[in-house]
Amino acid sequence: MSNEINRQQAGMEQKINEMVEQSRILEAYMNDIINREATVTRLVGEARLASTAIQNIVDENVVEALTPVGIGVYVKTLVPPMKKLLINVGAGVTVEKTREDAINYVEVKIKEFELALRQLLGQKQQIAVRMEQIQAQINQMLQQGQSTPASSLSNPRKQAHDNDIRDSSRQPSHSV
Repeated sequence: MSNEINRQQAGMEQKINEMVEQSRILEAYMNDIINREATVTRLVGEARLASTAIQNIVDENVVEALTPVGIGVYVKTLVPPMKKLLINVGAGVTVEKTREDAINYVEVKIKEFELALRQLLGQKQQIAVRMEQIQAQINQMLQQGQSTPASSLSNPRKQAHDNDIRDSSRQPSHSV
């Protein structure tokens, strides 16, 4: 019977270890999603600033602007009246667009980023639910393990105490 209890306990410990490992994998995936979410959030902010800047550029006037040169250093520049903007569409390709087309392009990008944020939020929620389920299962298994005789095998003090109780109940009492 104790072999059966040992096998059950070993099986339960293995299952708990597998669930803990699964939880660690989910936690790493959650951290990856959080990092991606931060990146997309920055892109949304940058795109909104670009949209505002393009909308504020007036076609007919020279505009004074600050141009970043790196590490927080800016140079004052004069932006001539413009009819067209250059848009980097990826893979080193730059396309000339009208101001209105550039604004539309940026607004489409903002919508794409916001959709990506919603998808990441959904993934985060699914992972959080699964992690909670795993934790609840682990807690339940640990509680079951404590309430079964197998738990006394993992605790030598409890096992000795249980043995003492059994031994004293078997011995006849002698009254003098």
